[in-house]
Amino acid sequence: MKIRASRISASIAAAISRQHAVKGLFKGGVIRAVLHFFALFKLLLARYRPADFHALRDEVWQLDENEYVESFPPRSQADSSSSRKGGKAKQHETDLVPVGDLGYSGSTFFTTPNSKYLVKSLPRRFEHEFFTHDLFAWYVTHMRMHPDSLLVRIVDMVYTPHPTLGGILGTAPTHHIVMENLLYGKEADAEELKKSWETYDLKPNDYFFPERDIADGNLAPESVKDKLIDEFPDKIRVTHEQKQQLLDLLDADAKLLADNNAVDYSLFLVRFPGPAVRGHDKPPVPVIKSKANPWRTGLDDVEGKWTYRLVVLDFFWAKHKFHAKAMTGLIDTFNLVAKKGPMSITAEPREYRERFMKMVDEIVVG
Repeated sequence: MKIRASRISASIAAAISRQHAVKGLFKGGVIRAVLHFFALFKLLLARYRPADFHALRDEVWQLDENEYVESFPPRSQADSSSSRKGGKAKQHETDLVPVGDLGYSGSTFFTTPNSKYLVKSLPRRFEHEFFTHDLFAWYVTHMRMHPDSLLVRIVDMVYTPHPTLGGILGTAPTHHIVMENLLYGKEADAEELKKSWETYDLKPNDYFFPERDIADGNLAPESVKDKLIDEFPDKIRVTHEQKQQLLDLLDADAKLLADNNAVDYSLFLVRFPGPAVRGHDKPPVPVIKSKANPWRTGLDDVEGKWTYRLVVLDFFWAKHKFHAKAMTGLIDTFNLVAKKGPMSITAEPREYRERFMKMVDEIVVG
């Protein structure tokens, strides 16, 4: 649905580029408030805790604020007028670029026109409530104390501060987070190298996955099983000191998540051809200007064959939330007979942390 993506894109960009509070937009009276309520796709969005996010961007990560805001160019008045006249929806140069619906959560993904940032919707209430109500203050504190943290940098969040019909019916997401895009630089890379970029969404694979482990996986189509879990078919070869630094950073991050009852998070790994493959005639892959650890911006292996980037993603599943409790009870009951063990979403947080760190230790060779 191009028109849906276009209008969601416009609402996100408008919220980030807006310089005044959303409550001021309702000064137009009841009619404007009613019109906003009946919006189906282009919802009125506001920035969540903007001062805290600005402090992270400016003081901790040292991102260029002007460069960040310019990544979300608002539509011109001419574009907006053209869209309202109807006709076929088209991709404007200033629109966010749809990436698609990925995984089981039903999230929608966009990248900014310059590919520097990734926007992910959080359509499930228990996920965005956990992040805003439970984890956010700890996340900010952790990032201040551990500026080299490899938790994904959530640089902004927009949400609907007032009820809307589109939010109630689910035609448009009500919460979106803005993250760094680890694939930034791919589009600008040479064509022969662009094909060699690889991504992996890694979780401990020794958990029980019903789609894979019941009836030898014959009850689920391959398209579903392909989204379950990735396997990294290689080893990351770095120095002993680089491996130890990675384990220390990830262990501190995983401890924070375990202390807040989070499970099912993953290690998002990107690799692309390193200096030994690129040669001297190819420019280096660009990175977003910031204060960041090489594991986040790009670390070469000992042979120079691959350059790696990695972060911890998807830490929104909390064991103490009702949805997680219900799933845990269901799997525990099932295991009275089947004895398949826990799923990654029903594991105990500290045990999940141990398996996660074991997985990292096995794929990284010092």
